[in-house]
Amino acid sequence: MELFITGLVLFLGCHSMRVFAEDWRNRKLEQWGEKIFKGIYSIASLVGFVLLVYGFSKIRWDSPQLWSPPVAMRHIAALLMLFAMVLLVAGQVPHNAIKAKLGHPMILAVKVWALAHLLANGTLAGVLLFGSFLIWSVILFASSRRRDRRLAVVYAPGTAARTAIVLVAGTLAWAVFAFWLHGLLIGIRPIG
Repeated sequence: MELFITGLVLFLGCHSMRVFAEDWRNRKLEQWGEKIFKGIYSIASLVGFVLLVYGFSKIRWDSPQLWSPPVAMRHIAALLMLFAMVLLVAGQVPHNAIKAKLGHPMILAVKVWALAHLLANGTLAGVLLFGSFLIWSVILFASSRRRDRRLAVVYAPGTAARTAIVLVAGTLAWAVFAFWLHGLLIGIRPIG
């Protein structure tokens, strides 16, 4: 449990600097330079991620069951993950209508992913993992939108072609992950 919690705190902490320590972040960027700062940030994030994944893999099967989600929650989670995958792809494809409207679709993808998995998992480890990511993504999205308003950020308008690419690629990514990769990587087949 200690490795898991350490990884969770390190990973989410690194990804929360702009929310809770923006002045410190800006000072270190100026002091160390962008390459060194990003290098340290990347290493700390990677270490946090590895500890998080490894720690979770050690505790997830033996974690106390807090509640038993109804079977319907797995179906709802699978549907929510379709939206999460589309949002994830929208964050990567420039000039799509989803990004133009929402501004930070990748953060929303994390929020939907965390909610979906929280609904379908009733273990202590699941609640800690998915609940932490859900809280983090809610706070980060609100902070990012406030910063966008403060800086008068305007996202490029989306085109129909780019938006169609996002929808098709997101749906394909969802299908590949739901029917094959999730079982291969995570050990649980959500569909099939």
